[in-house]
Amino acid sequence: MRVAGSARKEFQRIPGVGPKLAAKLVELGVQGLDDLAGRSPETLYRELVDLLQAPIDRCVLYVFRCAVYFAKTPNPDAEKLKWWAWKDKTVT
Repeated sequence: MRVAGSARKEFQRIPGVGPKLAAKLVELGVQGLDDLAGRSPETLYRELVDLLQAPIDRCVLYVFRCAVYFAKTPNPDAEKLKWWAWKDKTVT
């Protein structure tokens, strides 16, 4: 349990990730930032939908994209640390 608590605290350093989402990352088996860096945001989102067996707001996917970027980028760009920067691109 100690590792899970440590991971939750670590995840909360990520902009946009609060206690509840940090706990969900742990429930999904993510063990820390190094582990998160190798994960697919889209897969994490699908796994969360499966875990909760309910629709999940698409904004959670955008937060996961931001979180993976944060985890794998030594000096992240401040503009890319805003979850809305990771929204789906729409073609007009």
